[in-house]
Amino acid sequence: MEYKDYYSILGVSKTASQDEIKKAYRKLARKYHPDLNKDDPQAEQRFKDLNEANEVLSDAEKRKMYDQFGSQWQQYQRGGGRADDFWSQWAAQGARQQGRQTYATGGPQGFGDFSDFFETLFGQMGARGAGGQQVNFNDLFGQQGQSIRRSRDVEHMIEISLAEAFYGTSRTIQWENGRSIEAKIPRGVKTGSRVRLSGQGQDGGHLYLSIKVSADKQFERDEDDLKTAVPVDLYTAILGGQIDVPTIDKTVKLTIPAETANGKQFRLRGLGMPTLKNPEERGNLYATVAVQLPTNLSDEERELFEKLRSLRET
Repeated sequence: MEYKDYYSILGVSKTASQDEIKKAYRKLARKYHPDLNKDDPQAEQRFKDLNEANEVLSDAEKRKMYDQFGSQWQQYQRGGGRADDFWSQWAAQGARQQGRQTYATGGPQGFGDFSDFFETLFGQMGARGAGGQQVNFNDLFGQQGQSIRRSRDVEHMIEISLAEAFYGTSRTIQWENGRSIEAKIPRGVKTGSRVRLSGQGQDGGHLYLSIKVSADKQFERDEDDLKTAVPVDLYTAILGGQIDVPTIDKTVKLTIPAETANGKQFRLRGLGMPTLKNPEERGNLYATVAVQLPTNLSDEERELFEKLRSLRET
C-alpha cells in the first residue's frame, strides 16, 4: 500500500487553507499539464497525482479522513466509517498481496503485523517513537489487533426542572456494567444545552448530556428572561398600590401606578435566569398585570358601582 503525501505533491503545509490549496493546484496543473509537456513522460503521472491530491484536500470530509488514515482513507470510507471494517479490509488486502508469506516480525501468514501497516501509512517515522526508538504496534494495540478498541462519544438526554436549571443540579448516570458517575449540571442551562463530561463515554470517549428543561407552571422562559402573570385586584389597578411578585428565588414588592390597565407589563431587571457563561449575571423578569374583577358583590357594593357608572356617564 503506497503512501502518497498529498500535501507534498501540492507543495503546501498540512495547515494550508482551502485558498492556498486551490492556488497551489492551479499553478502546478498549468505547469505539468500533459499537453504542455509532451516531451516529459513523467508529466502525465505528475498531473494525475496533482488531480488526486486536489480532489481529496479540497473536500473537507475527505481531507479529514486522509489526515487520519493517509492515502488509505477510501478503504475507511467504504467500510462505512467503521474502524473495525477498515482494519479487516487492510488485513484482507495484505493477505492478497503477500499470499502465505510469513513476515520477519513473526506475524501470521498472509497478514503482516501492525508495525508494517503504520510504517506503510505514515512512513518510517510512523513506526518510531521519540528519539527514534522502535515502537511495537502489536504491543500498543494488542496481539494482532484483537484488542483494538475505539473510543466513542456517547450522548444521553437529561430532563430537569426550571428550578434545577436556575440553581444547578446533578444526576447519577448508571452504566450497564455497574459503573456510575455523578454528573454536575451547571446553572443557566436551557433546552438544547450540551454538557460534556470528558473521558466518561465509551472506552475513553466523551459523554454529552443533552439538556431538556421541562415546562414550568408559573414561569415562561425566553432565553435568559422569565415571564409571569401577576394578579392585581381591581381597586389597586384603579387607585394604585403595591403587590407581591413571586420570582423564581424570592418574593419582591412591585409598585402599581394608579389606573394601570389590564395586560400592562413591568420589567424587573436581574430577576430572570442566570446566564450559562456567567451565572452571576441574570436575565430579566417580565410581570404582566392580570386584573381580577370582584365577584359575589353585596347589594351595597352593586349600588356603589351603579353610582360610579352614573358618574362616568354624566
